[in-house]
Amino acid sequence: MEIKFKLENFDGPLDLLLHLIDVNEIDIFDIPIAKLTEQYLEYVGSIEDADMESMSEFMYMAAVLLNIKSKMLLPKVIDEETGEEIDPRQELVERLLEYKMYKYAGEELKDRQEDADRILFKESTIPEEISDIKEEVDVSEILDGVTLKKLSDIFYNVMNRQIERIDPVRSKFGTIKKEPVSLESRVSYIRDYGKKHKNFKFEKLLEESGDKLTLIVTFLGVLELIKSGFLKVYQDDTFSDIMLECTDGKDNNQNKDETMAQSEDETDTQGE
Repeated sequence: MEIKFKLENFDGPLDLLLHLIDVNEIDIFDIPIAKLTEQYLEYVGSIEDADMESMSEFMYMAAVLLNIKSKMLLPKVIDEETGEEIDPRQELVERLLEYKMYKYAGEELKDRQEDADRILFKESTIPEEISDIKEEVDVSEILDGVTLKKLSDIFYNVMNRQIERIDPVRSKFGTIKKEPVSLESRVSYIRDYGKKHKNFKFEKLLEESGDKLTLIVTFLGVLELIKSGFLKVYQDDTFSDIMLECTDGKDNNQNKDETMAQSEDETDTQGE
């Protein structure tokens, strides 16, 4: 059985490089190789009690970084075929992007595996007469023309588009936070909504709530109005929509306030 070693939360040199790039908020397509190499060597120098095989991988990557750094100091090399400048960092960038793609794919598969433990499947209801019939699938036709290179190109294009969407000016603005939604304001809104529609779907009211926070507060407001008697909840059938009905346009709290106001008026009249 093969034993895999993990050094201080990093699975290898590429994992360490990606961590340094994320921490320093470095553009992976324009890596400051001198700064990255310095931080990488500082980490490698702090490794203790590492096995020879794992340590050799980190040392090899250190040599690659130093080699790239030395090439960056030399005069620029032009590709004779394309006439474009050859970037010594290109191969490293491609390796990092490929590693990042497989790493995220692995994390996604791990999450799906954990979610699968909480999934229950119902027993098959297909009649026995047709249970053995299976649709023939031509895998070669489905995957015709699909290569790892094409999948990799699609990933790179998506990554580049995400980076291009970042506004260099607006991205540095502070985050604007919305004011919290109050229960009182939502209860008032639901009262007006109920008076206008009389009978309406509970789901329809929630759909019009907008964001997640407003939806939650709206749900609490509905419970409050059901409790006070302003709304009645019913369902025609087991699987039919849950309906809400506005009773008389007033809840118990409002009735209490009005009753108290009337009592105060009568008391004032008798006093006169």
